[in-house]
Amino acid sequence: MSFEKIKAAKNESADFMVNEITHIIKTFEKREPGSKGETDAVNYMKETLEPIADDVKLESFSVTPRAFFGWIYFTVSIALAGYICLYFLPVLTVVLFLFAFSFLIGEFLLYREVVDPVFPKAVSHNLTAVIKPKGEVKRRILINGHPDAAYEWPVNYHLGGVAFVAHFVITMLGCIYVVVLAIISIAMNGVGFYLLPAGGLRTACFVSLIFMPFFIGMYFLSNEKRVVDGANDNLTGCYLGIALLKAMKENNVELENTEVGVLITGSEEAGLRGAKAWCKEHAEEYKNDGVDTVIFSFDTIREAKFLSVNTRDLNNLVKSDERACNLFKDAADDIGIYCAKGTVPFGATDNAAFNQAGLKSAGITALDHNLRNYYHTRRDTYDNLDASCLADTFAVLTEAVKKFDEGK
Repeated sequence: MSFEKIKAAKNESADFMVNEITHIIKTFEKREPGSKGETDAVNYMKETLEPIADDVKLESFSVTPRAFFGWIYFTVSIALAGYICLYFLPVLTVVLFLFAFSFLIGEFLLYREVVDPVFPKAVSHNLTAVIKPKGEVKRRILINGHPDAAYEWPVNYHLGGVAFVAHFVITMLGCIYVVVLAIISIAMNGVGFYLLPAGGLRTACFVSLIFMPFFIGMYFLSNEKRVVDGANDNLTGCYLGIALLKAMKENNVELENTEVGVLITGSEEAGLRGAKAWCKEHAEEYKNDGVDTVIFSFDTIREAKFLSVNTRDLNNLVKSDERACNLFKDAADDIGIYCAKGTVPFGATDNAAFNQAGLKSAGITALDHNLRNYYHTRRDTYDNLDASCLADTFAVLTEAVKKFDEGK
């Protein structure tokens, strides 16, 4: 039995993925980071993997689920206070806006734990399962996905992705406008206290009121009262790896020196917290054990025409491993399945955390980064999966593992 038979049965593996994703969504509670639903889903995956894998390990870590979007409350509130100061103490406007943006940059742009200490904690989990080779482990490939689901983005649900992005962009332009007015006011009137004099500057300040609804609307960027089903984002990523290990077991595929594993990292939607926690525990071990290790991190495998291996991640700030990217891309090319090279221009996937920790990782997505109406909305359901996209991506993954095992 070989990888060729596994690839040929890609549709059966896709059916398995669809059935398992449907079961999880129908059976368990909503899977926000650190929730009972997330825990139950991971335990179910563990039970599925135990008869398949040689070694299965479940690890817990602490997470603050609502902190990742908590920057909004700090940034918007402080910025609104800064806007009020524009009319009598503009130097404080500049100070407050810079302070406000430190939360946005730290928590949202860089995915650091800036506001986490002030939010309630919960427990999330990482799950690792591997099929060991017959001989000495010389190579290792891990297939990553995250089991948690996002809070809904109301603007994307009600108005679409263009409106979501426009809202964010207009708000940022409003911030720049206010800060520029404050600097002009300081240049004209000094840094002391005064009431804004009549004239063009006062008119310009009143014009800035048009941005106020967009500022206030930022409070509602994410709805923490509604957790989406997260069928595509990202149970698809979890089950690509599980399906491959299952197919290897059923087809008696035993590799000589390559270890193949699944890595399920919790709380990705809380700022890559599970991947970061796993790296904190294991990155040095994996970098120093002499085993050539590659990670494929899958996220939102939904639209085949956008299948992409992402050479950059985390708001385009983190570089993926070139060899890992080429391995997946070459595998797709070899079996005639479309796969582009792209980036993650907005947001991040767990791939970023692995590369930041010095591991060799490639991020793979299959979605339009011009946000679709199912992305982080209640439309991300089991009946909105694309089995053919899952099947093709599974075939590419199988070919990539085969090539890696051959030392390519």
